[in-house]
Amino acid sequence: MIVASLLLIIIDPRFTQHRVPTPSARDRIVPLRPSLVSSSFPDQPSCASRQQLPQWRSSSSSNSSNKSPASPYLLSRIRDYEQRHKRCDPHSESFLRNSQELVRVNNSPDALLTRSKDLAPDCRYIVWVPVNGLGNRMLSLASSFVYALLTDRVLLVDFDDSMSGLFCEPFPDDATWLLPGDFTFKGRSNGEKFRGVYSLGNLLEKSEKKHDEEIAVQATALLYLYLSGDNNYDMLFYRDDTQKLLTNVPWLVLRSDQHFVPYFFVMPGFRAELDRLFPDKEAVFQHVGRYLFSPTNRVWGRVARFYDTYLAKAEQRIGLQVRVFYPDKTPASLMLPHILRCMQVVSGILPRLQQNETSPTSSATRSRTLKAVLVASLLEEFYTELKDMYWMRPAADDGEGGGGGVAAVGVYQTSHEGWQETGNGAHNVKALVDIYLLSMCDVLVTSHFSTFGYVAHSLAGLRPWYLQNPGDYEAKRNEPACVRAVSPEPCFHFHPYYDTNSANHGDAAGGGPAPVIMNCEDYEWGFKLANLKY
Repeated sequence: MIVASLLLIIIDPRFTQHRVPTPSARDRIVPLRPSLVSSSFPDQPSCASRQQLPQWRSSSSSNSSNKSPASPYLLSRIRDYEQRHKRCDPHSESFLRNSQELVRVNNSPDALLTRSKDLAPDCRYIVWVPVNGLGNRMLSLASSFVYALLTDRVLLVDFDDSMSGLFCEPFPDDATWLLPGDFTFKGRSNGEKFRGVYSLGNLLEKSEKKHDEEIAVQATALLYLYLSGDNNYDMLFYRDDTQKLLTNVPWLVLRSDQHFVPYFFVMPGFRAELDRLFPDKEAVFQHVGRYLFSPTNRVWGRVARFYDTYLAKAEQRIGLQVRVFYPDKTPASLMLPHILRCMQVVSGILPRLQQNETSPTSSATRSRTLKAVLVASLLEEFYTELKDMYWMRPAADDGEGGGGGVAAVGVYQTSHEGWQETGNGAHNVKALVDIYLLSMCDVLVTSHFSTFGYVAHSLAGLRPWYLQNPGDYEAKRNEPACVRAVSPEPCFHFHPYYDTNSANHGDAAGGGPAPVIMNCEDYEWGFKLANLKY
């Protein structure tokens, strides 16, 4: 018993340290297309995922990397951005000059309405401020980077403690995207004091009454952009005429929990550039997310050890992400039958169980397919029930794509926290581990409306099956338990509802060179990107 316990501690990745494992077969060097990752990065042991993840993706037959490479134009624009970021990052003289403007504003808030002439004109910033859970944060941060590319700004991040230690620095040449700890004008602290007066929406609303919005905005030193779903004057951010007003504002502080890139494709001023950057509209987040987010060794070590121990030998890796938003209304006892209807009946991803136990000799003579199911959930019940089901009774067949053989199904879970702890750094580490493990699966089933699930399947480039909300189970018994996504892209839940210039969002979605916007499969009021053909 003591020996068995020691062996468990040795092999279970939850008990290991943050050491990155030695390269396995998936890490061997294979020829790659021109990479989003700059060649200026040295082979850094401090960020092993930067080299190992692209190698794994290139060698994975199920991964979509080989189907949709980044466009040469995107590669060129990112290389240009990296040079600009180096010139303007917090270590630069330009940053020091422009940050002095905020010292002046901090000493006299009314100074926000005027701007000093002693600024570095080629360095304009978009400062990202975190809000809500990790999935929301990754979606809005990726959207902010796309905005920086479109507007020639420099992206800086104001990470709180719960975000530290999750991601490597994304830009080469020792440039940083982190605001200094002693930065004068923090979006999370001092920013709240000014949000009511100096937000874009508030300034536009007040200026509109005086018919001088152009003068007011263009003379401002700093503006807050609150884009978290309120349908108010802040949503005027998504208009071409507003973007022209923002061109010369040196500091923009953005707060959003949304994936707002889809609406940029509706804006005529951005559309042509976006079409050149992203010819494949179903790989926008995939390219941007893979470029920006390289997990640190603390995270990647856990991902790699778990993958090698539990998932690597499987012939099919199945990711199941379950987010229960209202446990009182949808308890595990209601969700589990719903999940099984999706995975066994609707999609055929998992094999059904035999009604009667078969003898070991009869099943052993048939071909067997090894399936590994990774369960990512705050709750333990789904993992426990699935594991016990496929251990206690044999599978009737090998499920989707099988040739009449028998499946051996293993079910695994890295952690079960019970509830979401947005401000907890250790909790975010476990969440990010699950996101990357899900993104390394061959098939994904994710929860509707879940930004956590969006990030996982978008990084993978996979079209997931969305678990529908069971709600009133009896009333929805005849409805599909899940639907297949048309596109891997995330959903923009709370977009503006006004006309964009002369075209409303419906016309713009179907206009231009090709329709690129559709309503989300899991949330009919949302927008997402897709390569649509009518």
